[in-house]
Amino acid sequence: MKNFKDKVAVVTGAASGIGRGFAERCIQEGMKVVLADVEERALMHTAEELSAAGGIVLPVVTDVSNPEAVDALAKKTIDSYGGVHLLFNNAGVGGASSIWESTLADWDWILGVNLYGVIHGVRTFVPYMHAQDEPCHIINTASILGLVTMPGSGVYNVTKFGVVALSETLFHELAAQNSNINVSVLCPAWVNTNILEAGRNRPDEFQNVGAKQPVLTPEEEQAGAEFAQAIANGLSPLEVADHIFRAITEEKFYILTHDITKQWIKEHTDNILQGENPTLAPV
Repeated sequence: MKNFKDKVAVVTGAASGIGRGFAERCIQEGMKVVLADVEERALMHTAEELSAAGGIVLPVVTDVSNPEAVDALAKKTIDSYGGVHLLFNNAGVGGASSIWESTLADWDWILGVNLYGVIHGVRTFVPYMHAQDEPCHIINTASILGLVTMPGSGVYNVTKFGVVALSETLFHELAAQNSNINVSVLCPAWVNTNILEAGRNRPDEFQNVGAKQPVLTPEEEQAGAEFAQAIANGLSPLEVADHIFRAITEEKFYILTHDITKQWIKEHTDNILQGENPTLAPV
């Protein structure tokens, strides 16, 4: 896909962070943008700002973990603009706990947004994009933690590995059909977003009411503080958007934002091929 002017983009998780960066870049390219997010007030604020800046935007409050909500998002998009050319399955949440201390509520919430959100997006939008018979592109947001693992974020790791596997499979299936749809998977490292504050949008039914809070060691607290600082010092969402649009025009599948992560991936792959225990990546 080379020409973006007057085309239509759908961005989930568009009210802030990477999603907002995608939306801003789409507007710079002359696209109409459907902004989807579960956080209504932030979504409407973002829509007002982007519209005031000259963008053609349509805000749609959407819980991507709900298949009916994603169906409604697609219908609203098609009814309003007649098609969709770029689909950013980007909405995501984070959580930090050990595998055995993560509750079922943790699993249900994070899987629902991070993995099922992408599943619903693909299931719903691909038939529309197929029918258009013109160049389209799907960008699924995973993480570097979809290619290597980090302790303390097991549920998140599982969802992001799932997004990578889903994206690779989708790429092969569409290629086998000579489809008009291309696919990329974004695996960023540190990006300056509010991902660590994702709990603000956690639904009541997934709250850990009465659950025992894990006691962190001083080392774990220090690691958490360093990780938070790395995010605060990370790439801006617009810098990530530059990586994305370069990959779309060059038809690249894997999108890495930090060169250092290539060494982590190599070590991870070498561990597998040489039958060694997994190396801890310095995420």
